[in-house]
Amino acid sequence: MNQLAVELNEKIKAFCPALFAVLSELGRELYFPKGILTQTAEAREKAHRFNATIGIAKSGGQAMYLPVVMEQIPGLSSDEALDYAPATGNLMLRREWHKQMLEKNPSLEGKKTSLPIVTAGITHGLSISADLFVDPGDTVIIPDKFWGNYQMIFGTRKKAEIEKFRFFSDDNGFDVASFASTLSKVLQEKGKAIVVLNFPNNPTGYSIKKDEAQALVDTIVQASDKDRRIVVLLDDAYFGLFYDDDVLPESLFGLLAGQSENLISVKLDGATKEHYVWGFRVGFITFNVAAGKNEEEVYGAIEKKVGGAIRGNISNCPLISQSIILKALSNPDISRQKLDKLEIMRSRAKRIREVLENPKFAEFMEPYPFNSGYFMCLKLKGVDAEEFRKKLLRDYGVGVIADGSDIRVAFSCLEEKEIEEVFDTMYECLHKWGQVLQ
Repeated sequence: MNQLAVELNEKIKAFCPALFAVLSELGRELYFPKGILTQTAEAREKAHRFNATIGIAKSGGQAMYLPVVMEQIPGLSSDEALDYAPATGNLMLRREWHKQMLEKNPSLEGKKTSLPIVTAGITHGLSISADLFVDPGDTVIIPDKFWGNYQMIFGTRKKAEIEKFRFFSDDNGFDVASFASTLSKVLQEKGKAIVVLNFPNNPTGYSIKKDEAQALVDTIVQASDKDRRIVVLLDDAYFGLFYDDDVLPESLFGLLAGQSENLISVKLDGATKEHYVWGFRVGFITFNVAAGKNEEEVYGAIEKKVGGAIRGNISNCPLISQSIILKALSNPDISRQKLDKLEIMRSRAKRIREVLENPKFAEFMEPYPFNSGYFMCLKLKGVDAEEFRKKLLRDYGVGVIADGSDIRVAFSCLEEKEIEEVFDTMYECLHKWGQVLQ
């Protein structure tokens, strides 16, 4: 093992033994190399005469560029658009994201978290988390209503065992009891559990309610002890897109932070969905541990491991999208603009609920609860979801997603005036299909 990794591990083990215990074999071997990047960073700070370290071309003190490229990027200098970003991301952006994260999550008041590290989208952050914490044979707990890429990230790539709990209870809320039973089983068998929680949930569009959130947090905290350690990965991709008053208006990250020395919380969020910049691929990974007032030492060590994971995979995330997001976050009008888009999304969700109040739909479909995000799901009655999806697309020109035995509708990409026609078309397809089957 590289000596730099050894030193990081010794620091983590001394100040936060629970974190060291849940690191994967790869997680323990990761480190940030002292090479070109370190020397370049030193030169950027101290080389006041000439800097011949970084592998970019410069002209006139700025990043060299082709005019046909820069004319497409008004508002940014060539340095802001074309230079390399540090492996852990633009420091000013990281600080601004952290500041706004504290504002949006009041439960974090007085609690120490790591400085968010920039990732190439939330998928990348999940993949880094898998590198850090998942060995073959470890168990990853996810709900039975889950984003399919979790299987690829944790199961296919990391050879983890996937254990599912029931997402919806009989009374159509979050099934805390099923989660608690699954967590207890995994911890009893292995002493370590990696939990993935995604609110607002993809595919269902359901966000946990305030009372459910407290029950869930209590369950997790009570399950962690010196022999049972839990890593909670909070996939907050659709954070802020909440439509009902009883929904928890912040991330579970704040409620879990600092609750137990044997609980490692990881927040995965980003501008991707929150700021409607899907292709920018700007995500963040933020850690919380309880380390007896030595959190800063631990965060410094884990940041170097994440930096090494990024350096050894994609080298660094694109600077241009980070620069644009930083400027946008600093614009005083951003809150109003986001609220305008939120109201559009809320109106679409409301319209779906109004349409589905028509009793005719109950013959063929039953909506799952939804109160947030981009999606809602339907449970079909007596019809194969994949066969229905293909028939609806082939015969009616309407595209939806078949997700197991359910149908997912992305109302995020439907105009409000289109919603009734979409659901009427689904009903027509099911009605005619039902007649044929009879």
